[in-house]
Amino acid sequence: MTDLATAPAMGAPVKPATRPARPYFSSGPCAKPPGWTPDRLATASLGRSHRSKLGKQRLQYCLDLMRDLLDLPDTHRIGIVPGSDTGAFEMAMWTMLGARPVTTLAWESFGEGWVTDAVKQLKIDPVVIRADYGRLPDLARVDWSTDVLFTWNGTTSGVRVPDGHWIPDDREGLSFADATSGVFAYDLPWDRIDVATFSWQKVLGGEGAHGVLILGPRAVERLESYTPAWPLPKVFRLTAKGKLAEGIFKGETINTPSMLAVEDAIFSLEWARALGAGGLIARSDANAAALDRIVAERHWLGHLAADPASRSKTSVCLTVVGADEALIKKMASLLEAEEAAYDIAGYRDAPPGLRIWCGATVDTADIEALGPWLDWAYAMAKIA
Repeated sequence: MTDLATAPAMGAPVKPATRPARPYFSSGPCAKPPGWTPDRLATASLGRSHRSKLGKQRLQYCLDLMRDLLDLPDTHRIGIVPGSDTGAFEMAMWTMLGARPVTTLAWESFGEGWVTDAVKQLKIDPVVIRADYGRLPDLARVDWSTDVLFTWNGTTSGVRVPDGHWIPDDREGLSFADATSGVFAYDLPWDRIDVATFSWQKVLGGEGAHGVLILGPRAVERLESYTPAWPLPKVFRLTAKGKLAEGIFKGETINTPSMLAVEDAIFSLEWARALGAGGLIARSDANAAALDRIVAERHWLGHLAADPASRSKTSVCLTVVGADEALIKKMASLLEAEEAAYDIAGYRDAPPGLRIWCGATVDTADIEALGPWLDWAYAMAKIA
């Protein structure tokens, strides 16, 4: 095939004949599941109290769907909390850290955010292990006598931990996994995760503003045996009279949820249930493989994450030869104007490049159709 990026100057490059049917490649909020339309959402709970019998039933049903799809052990609690994944992870930090030393891992912007919270807000002086964008820190350096904070899948760098084997069974500290771009795309080892957080807006393609908090038994023990030195806002309080507030994990949310967002999540979860966890993983794998083929066929594209073993299969970050921020913005603008791809410029704190979501709600055919459009946009941006 002709690489438009290197074709001789013969006027403006020709636009590809076929566009992706659903050009939604944003890494959050992400593409809705195939077949989604607003009129397919259940609406009986709208305008009703979330504490009504119906409201509680729908919230519990949402939790049950997530538990079943994740194959979550009975030992683990799962609850809906405010503030998206950020709110869920900060809730875990504010309520459980300080009982023992802390190690934070950072190889992208959200991991750096947890470092900032630990250092500047909680002032707990953690050990910080960093790596540059596109690389994974040396996981063998982690001291598991400490509590350990990390992102399972770095949304802004395209780098993930390869598996859970680096987390020991006999750890003394708690493992805190920000898993928002990893849940439903990888088979997570729940016996090695004490705290996990995510939001519906990633692999499920749901709405933002609501987070999900998963607690293993060791995390519950910490909550019931430790009181942090700092004050806790109401929306962060997970215990009452020294015991876990179990209602949070039975659909009794801390603050008022959007029942419309809950019904939207239920739609996504029912779609996902039909595929099964393996089906969701397979769709993400197929999308990532299709994008890999596109990269391999173009000398001017590369992966920010060089090592395939730690390369994300959801938020895939690409390098572009000779690109600066202006060229990337131009490419993204051209593709959006043509309705060929939305929101694929890399994250603002990352090196200039492209970021293409390959989660399960994206169709592989749309990834494949994107390749020629990337050629066109790159050629157009370079001659603009």
